[in-house]
Amino acid sequence: MLNTKHVTTSAPGKTILFGEHAVVYGKPAIAAAVDRRVYVKIEKREDNRTHVNVEELRVSGFLNLERGLIEFDNGEYEKKNILEYVLKSLIKTNTKDGLEVTINIDIPIGAGLGSSAAVTVATILSSSIYNNINLTRDEIAKQAHQVELEVQGAASPIDTTLSTHGGVIYLSKDAEEIITLDINTEIPIIIGYTSKRGNTGKLVETVKLKVEKYPQIMNPILNSMESITNHAREALVNGDQQKIGELMNINHGLLDSLGVNTEELSKMVYFARKTGALGSKITGAGGGGSIIAYCPGRVEEVISCINKFENAFKINISVEGVRLESKE
Repeated sequence: MLNTKHVTTSAPGKTILFGEHAVVYGKPAIAAAVDRRVYVKIEKREDNRTHVNVEELRVSGFLNLERGLIEFDNGEYEKKNILEYVLKSLIKTNTKDGLEVTINIDIPIGAGLGSSAAVTVATILSSSIYNNINLTRDEIAKQAHQVELEVQGAASPIDTTLSTHGGVIYLSKDAEEIITLDINTEIPIIIGYTSKRGNTGKLVETVKLKVEKYPQIMNPILNSMESITNHAREALVNGDQQKIGELMNINHGLLDSLGVNTEELSKMVYFARKTGALGSKITGAGGGGSIIAYCPGRVEEVISCINKFENAFKINISVEGVRLESKE
């Protein structure tokens, strides 16, 4: 079974275009896989231990797959939970100890771009191939979502679905259906991200408390976000650039009203528009992290502007999800 010496796979990150926070309350969302990827290499060790090294984070440790335990040997505490995703992903595929796992991440960490989902999906594919287990993409996505639920306690299937399948998806109301959107035009988007990171759990709880305290105010905001997402779905499919930008700007204002905006995020949002973006908004939980800017014909100008005070780069939609990179 273990004739394979090593396997390397990769999976893309993601960005949410419309619907963050509202999706927690059963509203729809639109998200896209992006061309920043995580690479996971699995190879046999000479001893019977399993070691993981996440090079960009400088985090490493030994995993005990039989007992489900982690022994950290390097790394900052707040970054170490990435090994939890690896541990549970290897357990899902009935992997036995005796492996060296090397992870390379080409996605800014903590910027709301789905790095943990990409690690999880790529690890599941690598370990399943290594163990000669054939999994369908739907099975990979399902197992990866279960891992995220076990590690985080709660998780949308958006991130793991996109890392597995790629493309652009519409998550229907109450997450009843995931629909792949057929978009034939380029979506010229840049990501701007700050070194300040938001705490997703705390931000979701902050919004929840406001919804409970002011339901007559907050519920109409969430309903408006639902309408924005549904209109945006039509605009994206039709390539209506002006409408996409306008809806993004309205969506940002509503996210601001939820209390998840920051001075750093706001500065990027408004400088992007000033430099020519048709639309810009927070992407992800907020409180730090990232914005997206929709920039037909102005991509380089917006990137140059934001890079003067934060960090920015262009993204392309990744139509390809998780994939095998090499096998020996």
